[in-house]
Amino acid sequence: MVKSIYQVSPTELKQAGIKAVLSDLDNTLIAWNNPDGTPQLRTWMEALAAEGIPLVVVSNNNRRRVAKAVAPLQLPFVARALKPLGIGIKRAYRDLGLSPDEVVMVGDQYLTDVAAAHAAGVRCILVQPLVTSDQWNTKINRFLERFVKQALQKKYPEQTWQEGLND
Repeated sequence: MVKSIYQVSPTELKQAGIKAVLSDLDNTLIAWNNPDGTPQLRTWMEALAAEGIPLVVVSNNNRRRVAKAVAPLQLPFVARALKPLGIGIKRAYRDLGLSPDEVVMVGDQYLTDVAAAHAAGVRCILVQPLVTSDQWNTKINRFLERFVKQALQKKYPEQTWQEGLND
């Protein structure tokens, strides 16, 4: 659990054997209502590239929506990933010629991103959403997630939001 995707250190990822980062799109990589991203995102992407770690978007959105959103960032993507199933994540790491232990999924939702990572057998980093507002369909997941979060906090009280991977 890391506060922001931008705090996920490419150097630490490489040291952990990670060869590719798979990322959710909306409210993880970019704010759902700001498709241009931020300078902070571009700096993080440059740091990933400097470490030789590709970034691939894995989204439940349709191909047209994802292609439009990632065009300014020039990122490869898997659309209609069918999260919480692991199908899209498996497609992404297989397309890269990697194994599950060589990738990490980063996302802001337990019920889609974290569940899909577990289904695909890959490590996952949960991040806080970039903005507090959501599209209408995500609001349903956020409501249900509250119950999951409460159960997990009771079971794992030591779990807290970190500033980076090694905090």
